[in-house]
Amino acid sequence: MRAQVGDRLHVYGRHVGSPEKVGRIVEVRGDDGSPPYVVRFEDGHEALVFPGPDAVVERPSEQQKG
Repeated sequence: MRAQVGDRLHVYGRHVGSPEKVGRIVEVRGDDGSPPYVVRFEDGHEALVFPGPDAVVERPSEQQKG
């Protein structure tokens, strides 16, 4: 997984009925765009995130297409 500041991190719910979390990547702490990321979520809180298999990085150009 690779990301840049400004990309969106979309974490899908792990169980049926679990909410999805979406946030903007505000800092990339790994080498060459790898995790961990500091993410500001839509509810305003920030967290250091090590994304798992239930997460995808969405680039701004991909967001505009959908």
